[in-house]
This record gives sequence, C-alpha cells and structure tokens, in this order.
Amino acid sequence: MSLINRIPHDFYKLFTSKYTEYYMTFLVAIYDAMEQSYSVLGLTEKECRAVMNEKIAAAAILWDAENYDEEGVFLTRSNMASVCLKHFEDWGWLKQDYDETLNSYVVTFPEYSQMYVELFARLLDESDSQERESVLAIYSYLYTYSVDSEKNNEILRSALNASKRLVRMLVNMQDGMREYFDELSRQKDFKGIQDVLVKEINNSDSRKYAILTTTDSFYRYKEAVKELIVKNLDENEVRRRKKERELTGLEQGTPAFVRCERAIGLCDEAADIMFRIERQSDVIERRYNKLIEQKTIFAGRAAARIRYIMQEGADGDDRTAVFVSLLNRSRKKEEILECLSERVRMSMPHQLMSQESLYRRKSSERDEFVPQAVKPEEQTETDQMDSFVLKPLYTRKEIEHFRRKNEKDGVFCVTEDTVQNVEDLEKLFFVWQEATETAESSQEIELGDEQENSSGFRYSTLKIRNAD
Repeated sequence: MSLINRIPHDFYKLFTSKYTEYYMTFLVAIYDAMEQSYSVLGLTEKECRAVMNEKIAAAAILWDAENYDEEGVFLTRSNMASVCLKHFEDWGWLKQDYDETLNSYVVTFPEYSQMYVELFARLLDESDSQERESVLAIYSYLYTYSVDSEKNNEILRSALNASKRLVRMLVNMQDGMREYFDELSRQKDFKGIQDVLVKEINNSDSRKYAILTTTDSFYRYKEAVKELIVKNLDENEVRRRKKERELTGLEQGTPAFVRCERAIGLCDEAADIMFRIERQSDVIERRYNKLIEQKTIFAGRAAARIRYIMQEGADGDDRTAVFVSLLNRSRKKEEILECLSERVRMSMPHQLMSQESLYRRKSSERDEFVPQAVKPEEQTETDQMDSFVLKPLYTRKEIEHFRRKNEKDGVFCVTEDTVQNVEDLEKLFFVWQEATETAESSQEIELGDEQENSSGFRYSTLKIRNAD
C-alpha cells in the first residue's frame, strides 16, 4: 500500500485549525526529542506532554480570552498539551502503542507523518541554508563518480537532483526579489523604504545570496563542475568504445555478452544524465547572473525612490502638496485661485525673515574698479561738539514748577485736571521716575488705578507725600 493511501481522512484537520502554527511547533519539538531519546520504541505520552509544556510556556497565547479548539474543548495552559496529544493520535499524526515493559503508552511517527514534520522543521528554521551544500554537492557527486571504480549512475542522479534544487532556490530568490520590488514601489515615505530595505537585508534569501556569492562557493565550484562534466564524459565515451569492441568478440546470448551490453547501456545512461547536469549548470549560471542584475536594479530603484521623495515630497500624505501639484499643471490655475479666494480668506503668514533676507541675486553688471586716494581726516572744531551733547527735554525748574502746581498740603496728587497736554504727561512721567529712583524713607509713594481725562490722555493716579 502506498503512503498516500495510509493517510487518515482526519489527518488534514491540522491545516484547517486556528492553532496550526502551535501544532506544527509541538510536532517538530516531539520529533527532535524522539531523535535524541535512547528509547527504541519512542517517547511516552508523559514525555510528549512535558515537551509540549515547554513550548507552551514560551508561546505568546492570550489565555484571558475564550479559547475553544475545533472539537469544542476549552483550552487552558494546563490542559493544552493533553488535548493536542489526543488530537495528534486521533488525526493520525502520531501512532500509539502500549509498552508492557514501561507499563505505559508510547507514541511514534508514521512514515507519512515524518515527511510532513521534516518539512515543518525546515519551514520553521529560518537559518536553513542549503545553497552552499547544493553547489558543493554537485561538485562532490561528480568527483565521487570520477574516482568510483563501479561508476554507479545513482551518484550522477544525486548530482542532477542537487542541481535541480539549486535552480529552484534561485527561482524562489528571484520571486522574492520581485515581491520586494512591488512593496518598495508602494512606499510613500522614508520610513516605509527603510522598513523594506531592512526586511530585504535580514531575510533568509539575502543570507543565502551572501553565502552563494562568496569566493569559496559558487565562483569557485561552477568552473570545477564544468571541468568534471567534460572529464567524466570523455572517460565514459572511452569506456563505451572499449565495451563495444569487447561486444564484437563475444557470442550473443552468453552471460559475458549480456554483461557487456548492459555496461554499454549504463554508459549511455550516464552520458544522458551528465548532459542534463550540464544544461542545469547553464541554467544555474543564467539564473545567478539575473539575480545579481535584479539586486542592482533593486538598489537603483530604492535610491530613485528616495530622490523622488526628497524632491516631490510624500505622495498622498500631504493633500496640500498634491493640490498645489495639480494646480500647477492645470490650465485654469488663475480661475481656480480667484474662485478659491472668494470662499476662503487667504493671507500670507507673518515672517520675520523672507526669501530676500539672507540672499539676493547679484547683478550681472559690475561696477568698474576705480582706485581712490586716501583722504586725510579732518579735525573737528571744539565748538561743533555741542551738537553731540544730549540736552534734557525740560529743565529742573520746569519740573519743580509742575510738581508744586499739583501739590496740596505737601502732597503731590494727580487728578483729572493734572494732564492737559503731552508736555504735562511727560512731566508727570519725570516726577514719578525721580520719586521712584531717588525714593527716601521720608516719602510715601502710592500708585492708583488707571484713568482717562476728557482730553483723551490715559495715566495712573499718583500720590507722593512726606512721611511724618
């Protein structure tokens, strides 16, 4: 019975579950623990639950919400391992047997289940990088065939399979690069471009690409592979001609004739496989060169996108920038601005510095340089210095007169009739300034509320009295 016919119908329930990721992690952990175990039959159910509990402790599951599995069982941190183990046994992922020696049930993986679990392990392992081993494998298989006395064609089939795996890996890397092209073109700001570049650098394909392009892997072994193919083809052709000459001297139907005829057929088969390996090597080289070209184009597009954002700004985020861009390209720009100005009050914000504050375009016409003699400094006369001396607005006598005019019983008091013109207002300021700057303990200064007289002058009431 083939393996596909042994798979139970419930086996595929694992892929339709909302806990598929956790199921895959549990199966891989049990599989790894079973490989490290010394038991011949497998792990006990208790050991399986212990392995799953370790993974559950590290898993980020929101246990506050209601977690029901597909069978309607309520999952908690304490019963999830037992429930999952029962599902694995019921669905056919694990096979249960009773061990009389251990007096407990042990579980093992069926052959069809092992294939899936090994695939899960590769999918969950981001550090899986088989590309260098694939390049080296092609070389090692061909070299092993060249020194093998039996000339087993299975070695060449392994080399062919390794070359096919390498081609598939390069195809997958190209598809991944095209996805990054699409994701990069959708970014509209620097942060988005940075995220795409960081993801492209840190993904598994970039690590494979870095190993593939090192001097001790692809560049070194691709030429060695071609040389081994030519060498093996030449040796295979020599063996074939030798067997054909031997075949002419043998009687047909004898065992020696059959063995010699079979050897000729193996030589033909080996030549066919090596020609296919050679074609795969050419495909690998073309794929590899295309991948390098895509990497260069990707870097160029990223740089171009950054330059575009620096010049044009972020698309779609700033609607004002989009509106201005559309307005500049419109033929009815003036008409649109007039209609907009009627509905929206538009004004220029106040600016301390304008475009002409720091920079002014120099005129193309330059004044011709004309040397001039140094003129001796003229000595200023002493009588002209009076014009530079600052003179007070009012004399001391005028200010004292203004103060005595508004004093009553030794108290300077400001009323509505005190200020009649601008000169009176300035004299009042000088009186207040002198009283506050040269205030002595014998004076009391009282500043009142602000008032406005009939002439329109506004000033504060002021009283200056001598202390008793």
